[in-house]
Amino acid sequence: MHGYSGDKQAYLTRLRRIEGQIRGLQRMVEEDAYCIDVLTQVSAATRALQAVALGLLEDHIGHCVADAINTGGPEAQEKVKEASAAIARLVRS
Repeated sequence: MHGYSGDKQAYLTRLRRIEGQIRGLQRMVEEDAYCIDVLTQVSAATRALQAVALGLLEDHIGHCVADAINTGGPEAQEKVKEASAAIARLVRS
């Protein structure tokens, strides 16, 4: 079971909303919308994706990493490394 399983429906709803934002962006470009308006919507979609990513990361740490640490052993260290790598990817983006 994944850490986000309890919030799966909320994540799917948010992702569908973001998908709609992306379609709106495509439409804006097709219709030659003003550059700043397109950039504003790109920024909003980016922030929405970042919010999803942070929520997933929080769920992962609170569930998967915490369970591995409670169990102990090499899996615990692996889950911590995995979470650290995910954080590094988010910080770089």
